[in-house]
Order: sequence, then structure tokens, then C-alpha cells
Amino acid sequence: MEAINRKQYAGILSLVFWKAFWSTMRPYLIFVSGASGLVGLAFIDIPKIERAVMAFIPLLLSYGLGQALTDCFQTDTDALSSPYRPLIQGIISRGQVFAISLTGLVFGILLLTYLNPYIFLLGLLAVFGLLSYTALKRTWWGGPFWNSWIVALLPIIGRAAERGFDIRWILSFEDSQTKAFLFAVVAIFFAYGNFVVMGYLKDISADKKTGYRTFSVVFGWKATAVYSDLLAFLAAFFSGLALYTIGNLSIISSGIFCAAIINNLYAQIKIHRTREETKAYGPISYVVRSFILYCAAIVLSLKLEWIVFMAIFYVTFEVALKYRPEKTQV
Repeated sequence: MEAINRKQYAGILSLVFWKAFWSTMRPYLIFVSGASGLVGLAFIDIPKIERAVMAFIPLLLSYGLGQALTDCFQTDTDALSSPYRPLIQGIISRGQVFAISLTGLVFGILLLTYLNPYIFLLGLLAVFGLLSYTALKRTWWGGPFWNSWIVALLPIIGRAAERGFDIRWILSFEDSQTKAFLFAVVAIFFAYGNFVVMGYLKDISADKKTGYRTFSVVFGWKATAVYSDLLAFLAAFFSGLALYTIGNLSIISSGIFCAAIINNLYAQIKIHRTREETKAYGPISYVVRSFILYCAAIVLSLKLEWIVFMAIFYVTFEVALKYRPEKTQV
């Protein structure tokens, strides 16, 4: 706790600062937003490579920048649950992190707005969600829902990267592709919600001491595990519904979907058998894997030609996850 009051912070132009800021972004989790964005991009019939890349980079980094932004408002509980983080150690300041992360998010929104003006309002909505998240996290009913709708915006933003795309298409229900896309967005909503709910289990003690009335704090471990089961089922159901509606299943996309379900099922069984916060990271890591695999199955059912890129994407995620700075935190 004392380190957080330190006045000597690394300069923004220094290598020390950017190494610390990169760690604050949790690079092993930027693949969550990357996978979500790829789902939206995959629904574009014939995406232009340069536009897809221009959209993918800010979508990929958005999760990390959002994590850094919300960290600025949660140093109380992080000081107890995650004392290893540079912001808590006093290597970098809240002012620095807030300014850089918000600037990065705004720049990303402007880049995406260049692709489609509709995205500007979606981007502002996402930033509003991030800025207001901590207040909702203090309630047992608000945290998972609030976090999930922000992530569920990412495939919509990815889909909107197509030139001339009208956002009203999403509400039209005119064809099977529209329905499949909506099922995919809902699947991402529930899959990420499961990650949030299960993730609260690793921080129960810290959240309780600092006044965060998360679902886990209020209702306990067993009820949280059951809540997690429900979200896991809904994530698998809507992912399967999206794949069925797309109607272009290959052995590869079907195999990845099965792998996602197996990972998710393993996570659910393990979290019921676990009662220690310091061991919750194991099941949580499998929930993240299942999230990315659900997204990959949907992407490859639409764009099988992206298989090499998706393989590199997933392997890079696994490497980043393996070498995260603190094994008990995901």
C-alpha cells in the first residue's frame, strides 16, 4: 500500500514506462477483444485486407487499453489482490495511465471512424461503459452485465468496418447471415460474462475488504459457480446456434467448436471442485480459452481461408498466457 504513494514515477518517454504500461494492459487478454473483432470482420462478404488490418489493430488493443483505464479506478482492491501490478507498485501513476489509455482508445475510435462514421458513436458508448464500470462492479448485479455489453460491441464495430455498411442491418433480421451475426454477438456477451463471473472468485477477499459487493462476495462460491454454469451453457448454445445458422460447417470449425465446449466444461467442473482463491486461475484460464475458441469456430465457418492467421493468433495467445507476470491472476 505504501508503494502506491511513491512520487517518483517512470517518465512517459522511458522504456521503463512502456514496459510497465504494456504489463498493465494484460497483453495475454488482448486476444479477447481481437477474437471478438475478428467475428465481426468475418461477417463481411469480401473484406479488403487493408481495411481489415486497419480495423483489427485497434480492436485487438482495445481490451488492453480498457483494462489500463479501469485499473485507474480500482487501485484499492488491486492493492490487495494484485500487488505486483506496476500501477500499485508506484512505477507509473494513475494520471499517466489514464491519459495514455484514454488517448489510445480515442485514437482507435477515430481510426475506425475513418472506415465508417457509424463507429464513432459505438466507440464513445464503449468508452462511457469503461469509465462507468467500476461503479457497477461494486454491485452484485451490475458488473458482469456491464462488462459484457462493452465486449459485445466489438463484433458490431468489426462488422461496421465495411465501407458503406449501415448499422440498421443488424436490426433487420432479413436473412440468415443477420440472424447468425446476432447469435454470435449474444454468444460473445454470455461467454465474456462467464469470464467476469468466474474471475470474481479469485478476488473475493480483496473485494470484500474494499467494499465491492460482487456476486461472489454477496452469494458465495457455490452460487457463483452455478451462475457461471448458466452463462457457460448460454455461450455454448448461442455459439452453436450461430454456427448452425451460418450453415457452412467444416471439419475444422466443428472441431474447434467441440474443443471450446470441452474447455468450457472442464472449467465448470474444476471451479465447482475448487474453494481456494489462489487456485481459481486454472478454471478461469480455460474459460478464456473457450471464449477464443468459440470465436475462432465462428470465424472459420465464414472464412476458412483465414486458418493460418487464426492458428498463429491462437498460438500467440497461449504463449502470452503462459508467460503472464503473475500465475494466480488471469
